[in-house]
Amino acid sequence: MVLRGFERRLEQLVEGSFARAFKSAVQPIEIGRRIVRTMDEERSVGVDGSRVVPNRFVVILSDDDYARFTEMSEPLRAELEASAREHARSRSSVFVGVVAVSLVVDPRRREGRFEVEGSYDSTTGAPGSLVFEDGTRLPIRTRLTIGRLPDCDISIDDPKISRRHAEIVRSVETGGSSIVVLSDLGSTNGTLLNNRPIARHELADGDTIDVGGRLFRFEAS
Repeated sequence: MVLRGFERRLEQLVEGSFARAFKSAVQPIEIGRRIVRTMDEERSVGVDGSRVVPNRFVVILSDDDYARFTEMSEPLRAELEASAREHARSRSSVFVGVVAVSLVVDPRRREGRFEVEGSYDSTTGAPGSLVFEDGTRLPIRTRLTIGRLPDCDISIDDPKISRRHAEIVRSVETGGSSIVVLSDLGSTNGTLLNNRPIARHELADGDTIDVGGRLFRFEAS
């Protein structure tokens, strides 16, 4: 299901001016499948018993194939990273850090041949992100405020939303791990987490936040 969704999004991404680029031997969906396979093959078990999968992926391409991908490398990387997150969620797996895909060139590689190298990288702790309904992602570095006021990080002009409605705060715990907490700021209509009203609650990957009918999804990496 994850890869089918990825394929559908990729069809929209490569239509028009990008379409000719992907008559090459290396297709974007092949890379997506290889990343997913790498996650499954290199999965390990964390100290708490959780399923841990690689979060850094290097896609090694020939000169010619890399050149074909250059024009749309950023949206492609974003889709590949999204497919990795979706696959991890579907398998109840976790990452040790931020998910990142990079495309590199190997001049010795033949056209049509590519490789994906997966690794675990915890040097940059996952800040977590809010995902809007249109797919836009907003990283949570330290604090995000949501409300009607223009100086809120997420300003929404809607009478159902209070001036300062809610906030999301990331804090680093002893030992370097981090938690992300959602708090209602005394709003008139309240803040819902997974359809339940909350005052303050630690967020988990995949949680849905409802602020005055506006929906956001929290992703941990």
